[in-house]
Amino acid sequence: MQLTTVLKKMTSELINHHQVSYYLATSDHFINMNQAINCKLSIDFKGCNCLNCQEDKKIYRQGFCYNCFYKSPSTADWIIKPELSKAHLAIEDRDLDYEKKVQLQPHIVYLALSSNVKIGVTRKTQVPTRWIDQGATKAIEILETPNRYLAGITEVALKKYVADKTSWQKMLKNEIAEGDLLEEKERLKQYIPAEAMAYFLESQHTETHIEYPVLEYPTSIQSLKIDRDINYSGVLKGIKGQYLLFADGTVFNIRGNEGCRVQLSID
Repeated sequence: MQLTTVLKKMTSELINHHQVSYYLATSDHFINMNQAINCKLSIDFKGCNCLNCQEDKKIYRQGFCYNCFYKSPSTADWIIKPELSKAHLAIEDRDLDYEKKVQLQPHIVYLALSSNVKIGVTRKTQVPTRWIDQGATKAIEILETPNRYLAGITEVALKKYVADKTSWQKMLKNEIAEGDLLEEKERLKQYIPAEAMAYFLESQHTETHIEYPVLEYPTSIQSLKIDRDINYSGVLKGIKGQYLLFADGTVFNIRGNEGCRVQLSID
């Protein structure tokens, strides 16, 4: 199979409640990436297409060119720092209609085990996608808030007592620390801000367990960044988070290369 496409993050779903199946969208269909495991995969860089303006411009961040990154409401600071959300106050950042649509909906504050136990925030509609994208092997919900702001201030309060980052290298090597998420949830309860405490999920005791389609994990890692005049070929050995894992230790972050136009060959 050979095709040319602009990279966007893979979509995913849980099969049988715990096994991840990955799909890469192209212009006219989806590729089941699980079926490409143990096959030779070639990636040839052909240019860039900003995911916002669609123009052939150098990608700055998150698949956007420089101008679009600083104009689009989908890349505003409150995306990364939900505590900066202001739509609940009817205060506009870049586009109030967009901000109300995204911010004024249920959000989940959660604990996930990727390389270590970490705190995080996501829209309820992004469960379990967000956990899969982070390479978490298990996760549990702590709060369900009615807006992004309350979830954000809770995350800020709790990250004083638990990590909010993942070591992506350890996650890809499957070097996972021990962690009892239910025990951590109970420990952190006392630190939840008073205005968010009413949204604590007292009866939620179920962890979501996640298994990734990986035949073998790398022992050393070389990150591949597709750029002009760059191409790569290797045998795909697994997928975890948004990373393709190859037999020679090369890892390729699909999400980190969004907006790149590539020719893909699967043999």
